[in-house]
Amino acid sequence: MHAIEKILAKHSGRDRVVSGEIITADIDFAEINDLYLQTIYSFREMGGEKVWDRDKAAFVFDHYAPSPTIEASRNHREMRLFRQEQGLTHHFDINAGICHQVMPEAGLVYPGMILVATDSHTTTHGAFGCLGTGIGAIDMATVLITGKLWFRVPEIIRIHLEGMPGSHVLPKDVILYIIGKMKADGAVYKAIEFTGPYVEQLDVAGRMVLCNMAVEMGAKTAYMEPNQAVLDYVAGRTSRPFTVEQTDSDFEYQETYVFDISGLKPQVSMPSSVDNVGAVARAGRVRIDQAFVGACTGGRVEDIGEAARILKGRTIAPMSVWL
Repeated sequence: MHAIEKILAKHSGRDRVVSGEIITADIDFAEINDLYLQTIYSFREMGGEKVWDRDKAAFVFDHYAPSPTIEASRNHREMRLFRQEQGLTHHFDINAGICHQVMPEAGLVYPGMILVATDSHTTTHGAFGCLGTGIGAIDMATVLITGKLWFRVPEIIRIHLEGMPGSHVLPKDVILYIIGKMKADGAVYKAIEFTGPYVEQLDVAGRMVLCNMAVEMGAKTAYMEPNQAVLDYVAGRTSRPFTVEQTDSDFEYQETYVFDISGLKPQVSMPSSVDNVGAVARAGRVRIDQAFVGACTGGRVEDIGEAARILKGRTIAPMSVWL
């Protein structure tokens, strides 16, 4: 079995699962962002009274932080009241950070777990050797009530990365390049495992970037076998015992793709699809009205540091250049 299948088997009380099966699995942690107030309403409508485990669920206010509208502020208020009512141990209010970053930092993410969240980019957490996936409000309400959720065991695609890219090429460039080749529908409801020499040497932040954008190919989840950098990161933040699941040597992937990224140039995704990818030079000179360094893919301190190095000694273009 693959490591992902072993995680699903263990959490469903089975010795073995195979792709295509429908199973019901125990959830280790559930996160609701501030777009999904409907989760609370569905919880009530479904007869929910108490969250199944107050230590295993949290709200993260990151999409509307700071709150841009009165309606968003009301959403925050209702979520805060629900958190207080339920006595949830963990809560990440405005200014705490982005969900996929603050949960690992808080020691809530570890190898071998199943993590669900109301955000498609929950595939990010495959960087820690766990199964992370995004779900909707009704499914999340089900999790809050029962601590369980159904899954279809996904087929698994292996993406093997060889070589080292050129200078100023970051993991975001690499994953954009892959998406350009695989296309936006290249892995619908399948799992993607990233392997190869390039992956093995990546730090935690770089691994999170690749797994984060697996969903842009339609993937249900993503996975990387943890390297020492990941194990050290997790061990320094959690006291929970965990198991790193190993893929059997005779496991057969549904598909395998090998990409040699030697000499890869900086990449950019252009309108009107995420898979319309090419070298930055292909985009030509485009006037930029506003630039943003952040979001759940590339908003870590490593990214901000890289931007600072590029911008050092430079200033914002004068207004006359913009007009």
